[in-house]
Amino acid sequence: MSQKKTYYISADIEGITDVTSWEETIRGGNGYDASCIQMSKEVAAACQAIIDDGSEVVVRDGHDSALNIKHELLPKGAKLMRGWACHPGSMLAGLDEKYSGVLCIGYHAASGTDGSPLAHTVEHEIVNWIKVNNKLASEFTLNTLYAAQYNVPVIFLSGDKSICDMASEEVNGIQTVAVKECRGNSTFNIHPETACDMIYDAVTKAIHMEIAPIKVPEELVLEINLKDFQKARSSLALPNIKLVDVTTVKYIAKSPTELNIIREFIMS
Repeated sequence: MSQKKTYYISADIEGITDVTSWEETIRGGNGYDASCIQMSKEVAAACQAIIDDGSEVVVRDGHDSALNIKHELLPKGAKLMRGWACHPGSMLAGLDEKYSGVLCIGYHAASGTDGSPLAHTVEHEIVNWIKVNNKLASEFTLNTLYAAQYNVPVIFLSGDKSICDMASEEVNGIQTVAVKECRGNSTFNIHPETACDMIYDAVTKAIHMEIAPIKVPEELVLEINLKDFQKARSSLALPNIKLVDVTTVKYIAKSPTELNIIREFIMS
């Protein structure tokens, strides 16, 4: 008997259907509970597609406190990782070679783009933009690189149209579901139930496709433009970080794990 495949879901909230304002993403904020419920439902749709195929699934709650997804709304059999693990994988904590693929739910436009009123990369209050090898990087970009070092492909993404377009450029064959388009500070959303149906169908397709991991470059040139010049200067305490200008720092990493560790140090 062949061994069951196991898939890894990384979930965020800013790219969930109807989520439009920062208040809706913060514990205690107006609309936050509704955001968590829809986040849970969209994750559940992806889980159900995987389980219906006879595979196993681990879900990583990857937003803010990492305590947003309601486990009882996921199908039986779905394992949920809650809270932060002090792990360099961050939104992919615990990922390794045993996983057959990564799926991203609720992802969002990158810092430095106008693809969402909630566009950011990692820390919206600290970072103006992040670049890797001179290209704007999203959380999807960083996580795809991290997964690739374990030879694990990222096979599916749902979120706003901007991040879906970026994902399609970065990963050949990836399946995406754009649950909303954004203009200025507004979002144009498909119906929440339709979003879940589309996610189920696209995930079912994705897990039967041959999607290859991206190739990890030998060098990863990390540039971070920070909102605060003092934070840029304080990051120089670590060797090999260079100041590009008063708010931009640069570091050359040899692996995605090193890139993540240095990135976290700079923003800490």
